[in-house]
Amino acid sequence: MSHTDAIADRGDIISTPTASFAGRTVSRVGYGAAQLDRLRDRRDEAVALVRRAVELGVNHVDTAEFYGFGFANAVIREALRAEDGVLVVTKVGADPDPGGRLPLRTAQRPEQLRASVEDNLRSLGVDRLPVVNLRRLDSGPGLRPEGDQVVDIDDQLAVMTALRDEGKIGAIGLSSVTVDGLRRALPAGIVCVQNAYSLVSRADEDMLRLCVAEGIAWVPFFPLGGAFPGLPKVTEEPAVHAVAESLGVTPSQVGLAWLLHHAPNVLLIPGTADAAHLEANMAVGELTFDDAARAALDAVESRSNEVPIG
Repeated sequence: MSHTDAIADRGDIISTPTASFAGRTVSRVGYGAAQLDRLRDRRDEAVALVRRAVELGVNHVDTAEFYGFGFANAVIREALRAEDGVLVVTKVGADPDPGGRLPLRTAQRPEQLRASVEDNLRSLGVDRLPVVNLRRLDSGPGLRPEGDQVVDIDDQLAVMTALRDEGKIGAIGLSSVTVDGLRRALPAGIVCVQNAYSLVSRADEDMLRLCVAEGIAWVPFFPLGGAFPGLPKVTEEPAVHAVAESLGVTPSQVGLAWLLHHAPNVLLIPGTADAAHLEANMAVGELTFDDAARAALDAVESRSNEVPIG
């Protein structure tokens, strides 16, 4: 099957600026808070940036306690108001590790998942998290669990569903999961999948198709390719540059807009610490491709997004 027909009957997907997510209707272009930590010494600017996102129509924000060791959550807590109606999605499965080689460590055990939910509740200042993604670390670039951090997904889902029954979680999502893991998790009621996925890394096409069929939101991270050295990047593709030049937009905007065109359940959460970049990201919802541009982009080779070893 070609990449072009991997998602059946796409139609004019981009003409629908909203999509269903966890029983809510949200803008298909949201905001990812991971880069807010770049404004740690300019907290007022960070708060203003989140407020600007809301002004531009963002009503879906993605965050985590380990983003900036709680800084992102603190900014979101200060910036958002109940009347904004913003769906705040967080994640568990890793914890901040300020003194470590990486700024985070795996936290996959059930008791750690529960503790991470409590941490997010506390830092966001809420008594219920609308959506929590279980970061499994089974696929894509980044950490892999070792030792007692290798935990069966059923054991993790047991604590996640218990937290949902207790009212601390509204809905459960998955991140860095395999298609087999998603199939095992479906009975628990999964509302979204957040995997590394972009124009240049489309290994998860079968999982995306399953999510379309099941009404599960697809929320790609690294939507422009890998942030690690050696991984393919959308903005380095000649076809992307050619389409961008023809439309008078940036290659990054083309890469993001392609995702919206590709499947009706795609929700974007591009992150930035810059207001102008935020506005450029929001503008991708207005981009349309003619048949030739879409064909050229669909023909871009898909490569692995695993971090090269050695």
